[in-house]
Amino acid sequence: MSKKFKILGLSIAATALALSIGIGSLFFGEIRTLMSFKELNDQPFYEMTYHADYGLDEFLESGAATDDELVDFITKKILKGVSFEVNPDGACSTFIATTPEEDDLFARNFDYVPSIGLIVRTTPKNGYESISVVNLNHLGLSVENMPTKNLLNRVITLAAPYAPLDGMNEKGLAIGVLVIKDGIVHQDTGKIPITTTSAIRMILDKAATVDEAIVLLKQYDMHSSGETGYHFQIADANGDTAIVEYINDEMHVLTKEEGHTAATNFVLYNDLNLGYGQDRYEKIKQAQEATNGVMTEEEALNLLLDVPAQGVREVEGSSEGIPSDTQWSCVYNLDDLTLQICTDRDESRIYNYSLK
Repeated sequence: MSKKFKILGLSIAATALALSIGIGSLFFGEIRTLMSFKELNDQPFYEMTYHADYGLDEFLESGAATDDELVDFITKKILKGVSFEVNPDGACSTFIATTPEEDDLFARNFDYVPSIGLIVRTTPKNGYESISVVNLNHLGLSVENMPTKNLLNRVITLAAPYAPLDGMNEKGLAIGVLVIKDGIVHQDTGKIPITTTSAIRMILDKAATVDEAIVLLKQYDMHSSGETGYHFQIADANGDTAIVEYINDEMHVLTKEEGHTAATNFVLYNDLNLGYGQDRYEKIKQAQEATNGVMTEEEALNLLLDVPAQGVREVEGSSEGIPSDTQWSCVYNLDDLTLQICTDRDESRIYNYSLK
């Protein structure tokens, strides 16, 4: 080989190496995140540690009034052009309890059709560390289109920080979202707009208490994701909790002092009782009253497993109803900063996490 071709070959190799290093440096956090993706069981359920910058502060400067606007931000900021869809839904139950050792608990069932669950740990530079749970079906993935099927599907999981359905941060602040029939909201008061799941991300990253979470929510115009009504239950390590509902585009905060310590899928504000899940709600309230709100973590989990929302749900894109059941049950200890999660109501599939 001539000297000229040797030099050319070395030059090409050097350029390729520099390009690889440059790309690796540019997407180092994203690559680390995708490499942390791990299967827990064949439900399927996964876990992932997020190492990249998901740009929440940048997002909050302009927000999003629709799912499409949220997707557009994530596609440009995080996914580098890979598109996906957002469509949160589900039944669900939430409640609070206190352990005999006086630790505060937040318990949550996510009830839906068979789903791909993902536990996500995030450590933002300008926010609180948190752990949250995402339904990857809400990001357009499915059993037929798994995150393990190809690289593009795996890349879509990088959108997970903006799709949490429940979670807890390092300050012991927890939140869960639940569907309600008549809670569709599209506020238009001139504030920066925010959608259902991006609001959960904001609260996990920025709020240390229930009061702080409510102050944050009041600073934004709320918009329902997926044209579905929702309400939130929020709890903290001080033992406080609140239910936040949006009725006729007006935000209402229902307090623990008013007796609001649990939620399912009907409107609680002003005893409107619109929706469903009253049977589950009554069973939870009866257990809270019978124990004076004191339960061990095991008892809280058993109560969740005893109040599944089972039935048949109509899902967009399906020509017939799909059987629905509890996809995951979480008990968050807001003092010890631990999560105990049971998937598919199978007690052999219990996983434990800690933020300490």
